[in-house]
Amino acid sequence: MGIQADEVTKILKSRIEDFKPDTGLAQVGEVLKVGDGVAVIYGLKDAMAGELLKFPNDIYGIAFNLETDSVGAVLMGDTTKVKEGDPVHLTGRIAEIPTGKELLGRVVNPLGQPLDGKGPLNAKNTRRLEIRAPGVIERQPVKQPLHTGIKAIDCMIPIGRGQRELIIGDRQTGKTAVAIDAILNLKGKGVICVYVAIGQKQSTVAQIIRTLEEHDAMSYCIIVSATASDPAPLQYIAPYAGCAVAEEFTYNGGHALIVYDDLSKQAVAYRELSLLLRRPPGREAYPGDVFYLHSRLLERACKLNDKLGGGSLTALPIIETQAGDVTAYIPTNVISITDGQIFLESNLFNSGIRPAINVGISVSRVGGNAQTKATKKVAGKLKLDMAQYNELAAFAQFGAELDKASMAQLNRGARLVELLKQPQYAPMEMEDQVASIFAGNNGFLDPLPLDKVKAFEAGLLSHLKAKHPAVLKDIKDKGDLSDDTKTKLTEACQEYAKNYY
Repeated sequence: MGIQADEVTKILKSRIEDFKPDTGLAQVGEVLKVGDGVAVIYGLKDAMAGELLKFPNDIYGIAFNLETDSVGAVLMGDTTKVKEGDPVHLTGRIAEIPTGKELLGRVVNPLGQPLDGKGPLNAKNTRRLEIRAPGVIERQPVKQPLHTGIKAIDCMIPIGRGQRELIIGDRQTGKTAVAIDAILNLKGKGVICVYVAIGQKQSTVAQIIRTLEEHDAMSYCIIVSATASDPAPLQYIAPYAGCAVAEEFTYNGGHALIVYDDLSKQAVAYRELSLLLRRPPGREAYPGDVFYLHSRLLERACKLNDKLGGGSLTALPIIETQAGDVTAYIPTNVISITDGQIFLESNLFNSGIRPAINVGISVSRVGGNAQTKATKKVAGKLKLDMAQYNELAAFAQFGAELDKASMAQLNRGARLVELLKQPQYAPMEMEDQVASIFAGNNGFLDPLPLDKVKAFEAGLLSHLKAKHPAVLKDIKDKGDLSDDTKTKLTEACQEYAKNYY
């Protein structure tokens, strides 16, 4: 049987149409420009967004801009080792980080490389830095308290497991101290803590690690560090890396707390990368998608439903303001993403009220759902009372004549302010907080001079632990304040007060 000419022509035509010369553009590219932590690469037509790229000298980058004839990449290492003309290889892997229990007690960079000199991690699992946040159906309401051990927060601005609560304020107002206190209070409570340092001084990070070690907290902590001396790309990916590390515990039915310290420095690093890669600037020179930078990160905080194991990831992002301006671009962005904010004020801090929480602006949008019944019963009106006291105190400054009820309110409010002061690294258990606020609300502090309030509180708690431990145990075990317990607590307070005054 002979071969027909038209069949040969047909085969040749189809071969010519399907012919694709193997230029190598898909898998290997060439560096066109490099500098300031970014590189422009020719080729790599098959590159995926967020894919790891391998440069010579063991330097990695992440595909950031996918353009028609080039790829803009951010470099995760010493950019002086990358030169024009260097070959760049695709890895086929989206950026990821080692995760798991092997990281507990360790300090790593956002690529998962150890920084603490304790040897390799030997982690068995890895997770992508960026994943889709769980949808509404995969979540359940936030209703389980995450106690920080700070009276002012647990009683007035409660945080629940799965919540995103912003800590905001000027520099040197105690933002990091609040987050570290929360970590210290979670010792032995089955919550893994991840602290992400973004753009901090190395000495500051070392100090935080030392504090955690002194309080025996590193056993349930992981530090992800991208300090001020690290390249901007590492500071940009650090929060996502920390989130991926924490999610390993969340998606296995555990509970995790993550602190991002701080996201304003991440936004600055992202702005730097975006401008270097010629993305158009917008307000304050930030790129148009800077809101998405933080929203896709903070949306990953959640309380998963019981089908998915009921794990939780609680986020405490920190934002630094300039001169207390919460209406600036990045602060308003993050306020609108989170479930409330704790606003720390310089004036309060300098006047000795620490933690320096401004009760008027601070809010928790989860509220009483994130409190035990006992705390809710004794502190339900505390926030309102403090706000009213602040208004009245401001009014009384003008030397106005005040009636008896107003004077009593001022007297009570001043003692409650004193009671809510708390030293750093001294978190309190829930039952101690309940007893302390109960004494303040029921007038046991009213006859005292202000400088005796803290001594009275310490003495009262010692008295309860020594003579009435059953009362505190009942509050702790039941998480409620029954009428019977309330009566016993009142009697115990009266007994102590009688000997104290």
